[in-house]
Amino acid sequence: MNDLTGKTILLTGASRGVGRAIAERLAGTGATLVAHYNSSREGADEATRGFASDRVHLLPADLSHPEGAAGLWAATLEAVGRVDAVVLNAGIMPKVEIDAPDAEWDDTFRTALQVNTLSPADLTRRAAEHFADHGEGVVVGISSWVTHRGAGHPNLATYAASKAAYAALLKTVARAYAPRGVLTYLIAPGAVDTEMTASSSLDRGGLDEIRRTLAMGELVPPEEIAELVAVLCEGRLRHLSGATLDVNGASYVR
Repeated sequence: MNDLTGKTILLTGASRGVGRAIAERLAGTGATLVAHYNSSREGADEATRGFASDRVHLLPADLSHPEGAAGLWAATLEAVGRVDAVVLNAGIMPKVEIDAPDAEWDDTFRTALQVNTLSPADLTRRAAEHFADHGEGVVVGISSWVTHRGAGHPNLATYAASKAAYAALLKTVARAYAPRGVLTYLIAPGAVDTEMTASSSLDRGGLDEIRRTLAMGELVPPEEIAELVAVLCEGRLRHLSGATLDVNGASYVR
């Protein structure tokens, strides 16, 4: 078991999928959790029911809004004062065909960039300065293998591009803030057993077809990503900072 007693962690997108698995895993570590959600307060409640009431704070924020990230960060500091780790999990996977009408393409791309790039970038830069002021801190970005290999269907091009842009920013922060004690990690999962993967699979023959393309023949359990997050949030793996950690069951080996 990981011991995160005394540490406060901000987790975005805590109400379902990978975020829910992370919240449930952190409940047993002694950490205090600031659990962000957008529309599903009920999901966030369920994901964090393993926490004592004095170790969890549920905060709403719409990260598709340009001011959403700044508002979430301000509310987090007001609630807990000091943050030790930030886990940026919230994301969307909008679909739009490359030959879609310009207005549809532009709207989808802007939304993907706001949620998957601009909002996590804003939280990352605020967290980096906060951590640097205290001499230590951890940023964990939950990305995707599409950052490196591209999406499996062209209607997910905006998703892949938005994830890749944030990955480049996080690596830059890793290098720039290393002397000030800030550690950053990028987790790049493959096909994870979530509703988002089920939705994206519909254009590629469904989940059974996806499984046939995977080396282990199975989707990545969200719990394995949660285990990795718990380890990284301890802040002990200092020289792993800046790394991209592939979690895809040997289906994509770089």
